[in-house]
Amino acid sequence: MLPTQQGSVRLFRFLGINVWLHWSWAIVAIWALSERQQLYSSPLWNLAEYIALFGIVLMHEFGHSLACRQVGGQSDQIVLWPLGGVAYVNAPARPGAQLWSIAAGPLVNVVLVPVLLLVSWVLAKSGVAAESTDFWNWFYSVSLINVVLLVFNVLPIYPLDGGQILRSLLWFKFGPRQSLLYAAGFGLVGTLGLAGLAFTWGSLWLGILVLFIGNHCWKAFQGARLGDY
Repeated sequence: MLPTQQGSVRLFRFLGINVWLHWSWAIVAIWALSERQQLYSSPLWNLAEYIALFGIVLMHEFGHSLACRQVGGQSDQIVLWPLGGVAYVNAPARPGAQLWSIAAGPLVNVVLVPVLLLVSWVLAKSGVAAESTDFWNWFYSVSLINVVLLVFNVLPIYPLDGGQILRSLLWFKFGPRQSLLYAAGFGLVGTLGLAGLAFTWGSLWLGILVLFIGNHCWKAFQGARLGDY
C-alpha cells in the first residue's frame, strides 16, 4: 500500500507539484536519529543527515515528475514517507514515455555523484570546515546515502525503478502485459535474494522493505497473469 495525501501534511508546492509528508515519517525519524547518536558530537548533525536524506529523495522524485510531464504525462503529487518517496506519475502508455519517466529519477542520483565530489574537493581546497570532523562525517554520509539509494533503486526488482526500467525495455518487444509479467516474475526472484540478505545481516529495515517490495511485485505479477494491470 502506497502513501497518499490522507494522513499527510502538505509542505509546499513547486513547479505545480504538491509535496506531502506522511505522518509516519516523524515516528521513524525519531527512531533513526536515536540509532545514530554515536556518529556525531551533537544530535543536530543526525537531524541534518536525515533532512539531507529526504532532500535527495525529493530531488529523485522531482526527476520522475518532471520527466513524466516532458513526455506528455501528468504528475502533480509527491509524498514523502519512511520508505522513501512516491511521485504519482501518469505517463502515456508508450514504452519510451514510461522508460524516460522512470529512468529520470535515478539519473538525478547519478548527476549528484560528481556534483558532491566536486563540492568536497572545493571545500577541501578552500579549507572550509577543515577542523570540523562532524561536518565531514555528515558530508561523507550524505554522499554515501546518495550512492546507496542509486544502487538500490536500479536493482531489477519490480516495483523499484530498476524493475520498472526493465519492464519498459521489455515492452518494446513484448507489449505491456507480457513485459510486466516477465519483469515482475524476475522481481520475485530478486525479492527472495533481498530477503536472504535481510536475514543474513539481521536488518529489520531491509526486512520491512522486502515485505513492501515483495507484496507489490506479487500483485503486479498476478495482475499481469490475469490481464488486470
